[in-house]
Amino acid sequence: MIRRLLARWRPARAAQPLPAPLAKVSPRDVGLHDAVLDGWFLNDSGELLKGFAITADDTLLDVGCGEGVATLFAVRQGASVIFTDSEHAKVRELARQVEAQSGKASLGLVSNSLPLPLADGCASKVVCMEVLEHIDQPQPFMAELVRMGRPGAQYLFSVPAPTGEHLQKGIAPDSYYQSPNHVQIFTPERFAALVEDAGLVIEHRQASGFFWVMGMIFFWAGERAAGRDPGGAVRDRIQEPFMPLMESWAKTWQDLLAQPGGLAIKQTLDRFMPKSQVIIARKPAVVGEVP
Repeated sequence: MIRRLLARWRPARAAQPLPAPLAKVSPRDVGLHDAVLDGWFLNDSGELLKGFAITADDTLLDVGCGEGVATLFAVRQGASVIFTDSEHAKVRELARQVEAQSGKASLGLVSNSLPLPLADGCASKVVCMEVLEHIDQPQPFMAELVRMGRPGAQYLFSVPAPTGEHLQKGIAPDSYYQSPNHVQIFTPERFAALVEDAGLVIEHRQASGFFWVMGMIFFWAGERAAGRDPGGAVRDRIQEPFMPLMESWAKTWQDLLAQPGGLAIKQTLDRFMPKSQVIIARKPAVVGEVP
């Protein structure tokens, strides 16, 4: 009895502090780290991708520049830049950043690239990343890109890999496969043929980006849960604040890469289900040149 009374008057146990909230992990930051592991954005060697070096003597043409990651990388290497996009706001914002970072003349154009209002042979490096899948007529578009390159110019192309595209067809809304989004799916064979039939010589091919295949699945899951069917360009929707599912996935991938053998697991998954396929090619220095 006495014990029960004493227990009633015993001071309550001090409340335990709540665990600190986990720091948010940005899918974009994790995606950038993942890309560097694949050979992208090598600042020390000036290579936008391993095998695609940019120097102060280059003029880089970035077609479908978007946020301008390739253009700004080239600016940091001291190159002159020309950048185009069909959206005025993107060109205007990139022009502001280029002007703030570069002492060289630059040119930003709002254009759908059919045709490009530029002189033949204006660039020594041509970049067209994640653009061709949006183009209704890829052959004439590619012919314009080839026209822009000087003899011996180097080209960097990327498009989504078909495995990830077909996987998303069961998850993404129909609008993702309609203009202005993805209206083309390129098999590796079709992608290579598009480049070679335009008269370019392929120097390097690779595929990677499993992280972003899964990231897009979680993006679609979040969109569906919110009752949204994105209109316009989907890539413009993948911005901060990121969906909790995407942040959780980024944290999981970050933790995996930090494990012993994490890089080897990443490379296996990249081969199994890549997000993007990449081709580095060169315009022959003389007509009729073959590899």
